[in-house]
Amino acid sequence: MSGQRWSTDLGFMLGAVGAAVGLGSIWRFPYLAGAGGGFAFIAVFVVACLVFGAPLLIGEAILGRWSRTSPQRAAGSIGAPFGYSRSWNIVGWTGPIAGFLVTSYYTMIAGWVLAYAWSFLTGQYAHGGVAAAAEKFHSLTTNTTAASLWQLAFFAMVTYISARGVNRGVEFANRWRAPALLAVLLVLVIYSLATGDVQRGLSFAFAPDFTRLTPTVLLDAVGQAFYALGICVGVMMVYGAYMPAGEPLGRSVVAVIGSILAVSALATIVIFPLVFHYGLNPASGPELVFQVLPVAFSEMPGGRAIGTLFFALLVLAAFTPTMALMEPWVSWLMERFGLRRAVAACVATGSCWLVGQGSVASFGAAADWRPLAAIPRFATMNLFGLVDFVSSNVLMPVSALLVSVFLGWRLAGRVPDEEYVGLSPGARRLLLFSLRYLCPVGITIVLVVGLVG
Repeated sequence: MSGQRWSTDLGFMLGAVGAAVGLGSIWRFPYLAGAGGGFAFIAVFVVACLVFGAPLLIGEAILGRWSRTSPQRAAGSIGAPFGYSRSWNIVGWTGPIAGFLVTSYYTMIAGWVLAYAWSFLTGQYAHGGVAAAAEKFHSLTTNTTAASLWQLAFFAMVTYISARGVNRGVEFANRWRAPALLAVLLVLVIYSLATGDVQRGLSFAFAPDFTRLTPTVLLDAVGQAFYALGICVGVMMVYGAYMPAGEPLGRSVVAVIGSILAVSALATIVIFPLVFHYGLNPASGPELVFQVLPVAFSEMPGGRAIGTLFFALLVLAAFTPTMALMEPWVSWLMERFGLRRAVAACVATGSCWLVGQGSVASFGAAADWRPLAAIPRFATMNLFGLVDFVSSNVLMPVSALLVSVFLGWRLAGRVPDEEYVGLSPGARRLLLFSLRYLCPVGITIVLVVGLVG
C-alpha cells in the first residue's frame, strides 16, 4: 500500500460516494420500493442508513486508515501490537469475498445495461409493447455468449481505468462520473415530472403510509441499506487506507449517506411517475428496468433519446462501484505478490469474470440447475440465486458483525485519537455504543432471519 494515497481530501470523499452510488440506488432501490409499497420501505431504508450505515462506514474507514494496508491484513496488523492473534484478519477477508461474489453478478447486470444502452442508441430497442420488451430481455439473458461478452466489455472498461492507479484512474473516474451521473439524472427527472403521472407516482413513494410495513419489507429495506452503502465489502477499508491523515471521517460519511438518499430519491422520481402514466406495475421486481420501462420509452415522444440517456446513466452508476469492489483485491495482489497495478487489476477482474460465468449460465443453459436442491432452504435457488444469497445474506452481515465486534469491543479504548478527527466526544460515544450494541443486535437479527427464511 506504500505510496498509494488520494491526492486531496475531496478525492476520498468522491471515491467513497462513487463506491456507494450505483445500480443499488438506481436499479435495485426503485423495484424494491415498488414491491414494498413505497413510503414504508423508503422510511425504514433511511433509518437503517443512519443507524447501521453511518457507524459501520466510519468503523471500516478507521480500520483502513489506522492499518494502512489491504483489508485482508488490516485487523491482524492492528491487533498484533496488542497481542491479538493474526486470525482477526478474518474481519477483512469476509467483506472482500462478499464483494468479489457480488461483483461477479453485478457486472453481469451491468453488461445487460450496456447492451440496452447500445440498443437504444442504435434504434434496435423493442417495439410492440410488453410482450416484445419481455422477449428482448429474454433473448439477451438466455444468450450466454452475448451476455458474457457484454459483461467482459464492461469489465474491460473498469480494468483500463483501475490499471491507471489511484490518482490517475480511480480518483479521476470518480471526479468526472459524479457530475455526469447527476446531470443525466436531473435531465430524466425533468422529463418524468413534465410527462409522467406526478401525483400518483410521488404519492405512492412519499405520502406517509405504514399500512404496508411488514417484516419482509422491514428486512428488505435494511438489506438494501447495506447493499446500497456497500457496507462491509472491504471498500471503505481500502479507501480509508489511501486516506490522508487528519481527514475528518464524519464529513465524508455524511456525504456518502446523503448522496445515497438523494440519488435513490431522484431515481424514484424518475421511475414511478412514468410507471403510473403508462399503466405499468410498480411492483414488477428486478424486471422493472429491463421489461417495464423500455415499454414506456418506446411509446413516449423522444423515447429513443430518453432510453439511451437512462441506460447510459445506469452504466455510469455501475462503473465506479465495480472499481471499488475490485480495489481490495487489486491492493492485496500488489501487496502479497508484488504485482504491478495493471497486472493486479487484470488478474482480479479476469478472475471475477470467470466466476461470473456461473451466474451468466444461470439465465441460460444452467437455469434449471439447483445445486442444493436437497436442502429445503435452498431448493429453489439456481447458482445465481445461491451466489446472491451467500454474498448478501451471509457474508456481508457476518463481515459487518465482525467489524462491530472487533472495533466496538476488542479495540475499545485503544483507537488513537487522531483516527477520530472531526468527531466530537459525544459523537465518539455514540459511535462506540452503536458498534457495541445497536449494530450487532440489528445485524444478528437480519442474519438469522435471512438464513431461516
